Amino acid sequence: MSNPAANPLLSIQFPVPFDRIAAEHVEPAIERLLADARADMQAIIDAPAPRTYNNSLGALESLTERLWYVMTVVGHLESVVTSPALRAAYNAVQGPVSEFASSITLSSGLYAALKAFAATDEAAALSPTRRRLLTKTLDDFRRQGAELDEPGKQRLAAIDLELTERTTQFSQNLVDSTDAFELVVAEEPRLAGLPDSARDAARQSAAAKGHERGWRFTLHGPSFIAVMTYLDDRALREQVWRAYNTRATEAERDNRPLIAAILELRREKAALLGFDNFADLVLADRMAKTGAAARAFIDGLRARVEPYFEGENAALRAFARDHELLASDDALAPWDIAYLAEKQRRALYDYDEEALRPYFAVESVLEGMFEVVGRLYGVRVREAEGVPTWHPDVRSFAIDDEAGVELGLFYADLHPREGKRGGAWMNGLITGVVGPHGERDEGSRHLGLICANATPATDARPALLTHDEVLTLFHEFGHLMHHMLSRVEVRSLAGTNVAWDFVELPSQIMENWCWERDALDLFARHHKTGAPIPAELFSRMQRARNHRAAYRATRQLGFASVDLALHVTYDPTRDGDVIEHARALSRPFSAAPLPADYAMIAGFGHLFASPVGYAAGYYSYKWAEVLDADAFTRFKRAGVFSREVGEAFRRAILERGDSEDPEVLFRDFMGREPDPEALLERDGLAAGAA
Repeated sequence: MSNPAANPLLSIQFPVPFDRIAAEHVEPAIERLLADARADMQAIIDAPAPRTYNNSLGALESLTERLWYVMTVVGHLESVVTSPALRAAYNAVQGPVSEFASSITLSSGLYAALKAFAATDEAAALSPTRRRLLTKTLDDFRRQGAELDEPGKQRLAAIDLELTERTTQFSQNLVDSTDAFELVVAEEPRLAGLPDSARDAARQSAAAKGHERGWRFTLHGPSFIAVMTYLDDRALREQVWRAYNTRATEAERDNRPLIAAILELRREKAALLGFDNFADLVLADRMAKTGAAARAFIDGLRARVEPYFEGENAALRAFARDHELLASDDALAPWDIAYLAEKQRRALYDYDEEALRPYFAVESVLEGMFEVVGRLYGVRVREAEGVPTWHPDVRSFAIDDEAGVELGLFYADLHPREGKRGGAWMNGLITGVVGPHGERDEGSRHLGLICANATPATDARPALLTHDEVLTLFHEFGHLMHHMLSRVEVRSLAGTNVAWDFVELPSQIMENWCWERDALDLFARHHKTGAPIPAELFSRMQRARNHRAAYRATRQLGFASVDLALHVTYDPTRDGDVIEHARALSRPFSAAPLPADYAMIAGFGHLFASPVGYAAGYYSYKWAEVLDADAFTRFKRAGVFSREVGEAFRRAILERGDSEDPEVLFRDFMGREPDPEALLERDGLAAGAA
């Protein structure tokens, strides 16, 4: 590229100039930013005495700001509008960036500078947040190998590089494998049971792909879930279920050998750093602290839930038998569970989730979500005009506080398309900071995004969501509030940069308002008539809320248990092939026998799509559910729109990032330690529940 000044990735820009970023910008920008960061790192090491915050810890805090910004932006684009050129560029820079990242905590000069500063009078007088930064940084250097000998440091850097490369390949294989599958059904009678909304989407998908006739189904969320939940044709359900649970096992994009290699690299890294296992390494600075504590938490919940799980499964088998939903010689199979559970729910509660879909037009859901946070936290969300985005479907919004001061901007990318990874997530692109006394300026604005794969509009109807999709949007918006309302003076301790077993509290607590009548009445309106959800339908929805709650809990506990087993005790010489071992570990948590080709972990991006991610941390979802169920009891007591309680949650949790231990933040809000019984009671799984 002849003109470096034309590269939009060379500086942090608010908002991001997504309309000007091209694949050709990536490698030159990273090359330049790495050179700048290496020079800045050497400047910290060479800074003359005396050691101060500004020439040591503060300089280290800003060392990688531009580099991580660019990697976040490029990584995001690769996940939502991937192309061969962008993927090649992203893959090309992963190695050099990983090597530099490893070099930071392995630098003897940097470590010496930090220790020298820690011994000064200035360090002793730091503000509480900066004191926490110093303590955590020194701990992180030790945990990441600063005290290893030179051969150990070289091996650790090589491990980190290989982990980056292999986990990136895992993620890309998964996206490609998901996109590669399609099922085109030509005979309309085979669509029996499928709601009109799913039929319309499948017909439009087929037409978009050039199929003059038929209905096209994929492994993306809205299509997959509709097939598994409603389609009467058992053979088609089996075909789609098997395809989903064997993703990324094809020869040209096989994640199975990658998983074995990633686990071995993680095991070796933990041993090199003096930890018994990878879980102990990554949990050392989280609430659980150790893999053993996380396993005890999961095992304890499982013991409480298991009797309900067994009872639910027996009831489902009896229901299928009594209603002749399976042939007499058919055993219950995994592709039957969601289908039969939906039939059972309708029979027990006269409740069909599709009946709610007309009340959840995506535009109304967004407006209601914004109104909820406005009432709770005193903010206003408005559409932002003229903000460049990465795709025409993406919308932009600004968030203002009560005084009209703009806190930041965010993007919303809500529907699936090819080249976009599945699932839902929130990313922080720019994290603003405040002054030492909470004062704001231009640099305090935040920039973030939420992505989902919710039901899109069709030619026949607007984008109408299921209640589960509404829950997902509220969940990701809770993460976004954690980012956008941050008021922390240190960037690396701000927003969602918290312990991973605490980060889901702000997201999961937001889901509660999707069950409250007062909140639903703000946005759940029939897209044609404007009528609210009828009282009878709302009542049926509430009665059905905990239908198969033990199954849902056990499913999550199963994922967490497999995750911890793979990262605590798995030994290939003893336990054999990792896919077979994971399958065996999963069986006790499954409501039906798993087939011999079940390979869900080959598509388990949470664990293997990044060097750490949720590896050894999937338990965090249940951990945070305990926190969220307990915290919401305070809202319930005072009123779900209590501004006083909302303000307390904002001040104690959302604004404070990782500026204090999460245990302290939770106690600041609740006045006590968390109570696990709140979750079991909410799910109908406490002692004495039906």
